[in-house]
Amino acid sequence: MEATAIGVPHPKRGEAVKVFVVLKPGKTATAEELMAYCTEKLAKYKWPAEIEFREELPKTNVGKILKKDLRAMELGKTESS
Repeated sequence: MEATAIGVPHPKRGEAVKVFVVLKPGKTATAEELMAYCTEKLAKYKWPAEIEFREELPKTNVGKILKKDLRAMELGKTESS
């Protein structure tokens, strides 16, 4: 249904691509299927390092995805680890 990509810290490259995906109701997909699609359609440097499935993405009142909130959540995960 929707997806977005952000940069997350990576120990060797500095930053890596992480994709957040919300599937349409009743549909299924695996991270492996999405990676296969990415490797077929995208240049290697655009491939996501990680794919995370979610029920919903954080949004503004007008429906724009809040990437800064996703990034803050990811940075919080790495700091607490």
